[in-house]
Amino acid sequence: MRVSDEFMDAVLADADWDLTARHGGRVVQSVKARELWRQIARAAWECADPGLQFDTTINMWHTSPNTDRINGSNPCSEYMHIDNSACNLASLNLMKFLQDDGTFDVDAFKHAIEVLFSAQEIIVGAADYPTEKIAENSRKFRQLGLGYANLGALLMASGLAYDSDEGRAWAAAITALMTGHAYAVSARTAGRMGPHEGYEENATPMLDVLRMHRDASYRIDEALAPAEILEAAQRSWEEAVDLGARHGVRNAQASVLAPTGTIGLLMDCDTTGIEPDLGLVKFKKLVGGGNMAIVNQTVPRALRKLGYSEMESMAIEAYIDENKSIVGAPGLHPEHLPVFACSMGDNTIHYLGHVKMMGAVQPFISGAISKTVNMPEDATIEDVANLHMDAWKLGVKAVAIYRDNCKVGQPLSTAKKGGEESSSSVTATDSVAAELFTRIEQLESALEVAKSEGQHVVVGALRERMPRRRVSTTFAFRVADCEGYVTVGEYEDGRPGEVFIKVSKQGSTLAGIMDAFSISISLGLQHGVPLATYVRKYVNMKFEPSGMTDDADLRIATSLVDYIFRRLALDYLSPSDREELGVLSTSERIQPTLPEVAEQATPTVNASVQPTLVDVSEKPAEQPKLLNRGQQRDAPMCYQCGNAMQRAGSCYVCSSCGATSGCS
Repeated sequence: MRVSDEFMDAVLADADWDLTARHGGRVVQSVKARELWRQIARAAWECADPGLQFDTTINMWHTSPNTDRINGSNPCSEYMHIDNSACNLASLNLMKFLQDDGTFDVDAFKHAIEVLFSAQEIIVGAADYPTEKIAENSRKFRQLGLGYANLGALLMASGLAYDSDEGRAWAAAITALMTGHAYAVSARTAGRMGPHEGYEENATPMLDVLRMHRDASYRIDEALAPAEILEAAQRSWEEAVDLGARHGVRNAQASVLAPTGTIGLLMDCDTTGIEPDLGLVKFKKLVGGGNMAIVNQTVPRALRKLGYSEMESMAIEAYIDENKSIVGAPGLHPEHLPVFACSMGDNTIHYLGHVKMMGAVQPFISGAISKTVNMPEDATIEDVANLHMDAWKLGVKAVAIYRDNCKVGQPLSTAKKGGEESSSSVTATDSVAAELFTRIEQLESALEVAKSEGQHVVVGALRERMPRRRVSTTFAFRVADCEGYVTVGEYEDGRPGEVFIKVSKQGSTLAGIMDAFSISISLGLQHGVPLATYVRKYVNMKFEPSGMTDDADLRIATSLVDYIFRRLALDYLSPSDREELGVLSTSERIQPTLPEVAEQATPTVNASVQPTLVDVSEKPAEQPKLLNRGQQRDAPMCYQCGNAMQRAGSCYVCSSCGATSGCS
């Protein structure tokens, strides 16, 4: 949701706010701005949506306002520019530039920026885009999104707390260096290749924004930021402004801070984007089921930086491994606990610490910051409203919050002491949900016990054995010159649970294969495979023997299994299921009106039934009518052109290309 400075001022003044029509702009209703503000906060408190984007702040830092204003962003809110444009992203692992002595390798960082930014610039012209308009704007403004990951690990390895003035000064200086040097590279490239096509109409606001970035770099606390990083950042911004004024700028945007969730794992990062660590030990839910434990690898280096001996570090690491927390670790000094604070768990960063970090680096980002501000489960609606207000006052372009357990399922969770995963609890007021959650916990506990005893239970694959005495039916069949018998055993509720197929006079090989096939089908039915699944797979399978049958409901079969599973479908599946599968009996096929086709007739009123002689003599000859053949749902697809074939005797013919199934 986007809000303007005018709306925020109305909230502060408790003034009225006009709701206007989408078209025409007429005032539809006036409401209290503060009441609307509380509704936004309440929605975010309940389900973490909506996030807020501060429209005035975004457009104040816009480099191309003379072309168009910024109306929206990508879903993660880090890329913000004109409509119908695109931006390719790339991120650097900050830990790769932290040297063994604890200093940041400024030269290597600048070199990496030059290489990566130049590569991104090349991609702009070589890339394909989803629409012509997006391609046009992307090549006209050449927006790039350089960023970084592993900031949280960098601060921890440097012995700095994420929620500290020193940590924010480090982050601001590094971000200022990254974007400032990227724009300097862009300006040098413009000196050789010319600025982007949209530069001339936006030269003044573009340079004004560069100067705003430069001026902000001089407001970083020199006493807290590393001198070599801050000096390099300020030099880069001076160079970017100077070269930009002389040559223009090759790229309308240079940097964003993306989430880097997936690429962070590939780059072996402990933390993603600008985020701190979620927890020193956390569990990631996998799409296919199960969890993956992710353990922070920066703790040993941070302990060495803080002066702990090897034995002390090993003891602390062992405690974390056993208790999934650093709180209470033997020998850990209390003043060092904030260094290892995370977004969740029992040693958390206050949610305002997240917002302050965003406010520290936002002045040095062309786009915005994709970040989640983690809040504890007991945070109030007022806390959410105040957080949004603080983000606006700090100049953040966009902010999104997540209150722990405000959604039914969350992909990442921390671990409690004792190794138990912190799961999404359900409030006691919802008795049904609470009962369901209790049942889930019981099943998960039972599953863990079974695994520990070596009995791996797979849900849905438990065999439901047939009763010792069961009802069964046997039917004889003939397909072409092959005769046989099928016996179907049933559960007490009438479901088929086993199938025995005996083929007479066909030799031991075919009889043995059919016996083995029967066992396979029977085991599948007893393990929960629906009969409809077998019907869908085996109907229309073609091999010899095939042809006419002695079954009045199924006159033609393309193979033994085709007939057997059609017969089972007729006996055990509902008409709607069979219709979906295309299995219909002879009587159903010859109905004047097929299923789902409404018969339409117009009654004759006051008309003579017998025509007169004059009518007969004057009546023109009837033109032959074209009869549309109804779709045969059990017909196979043509192996040459892919269209549905039509039955022709005991075979099929394609009405499109003329191919046949083998008998014409």
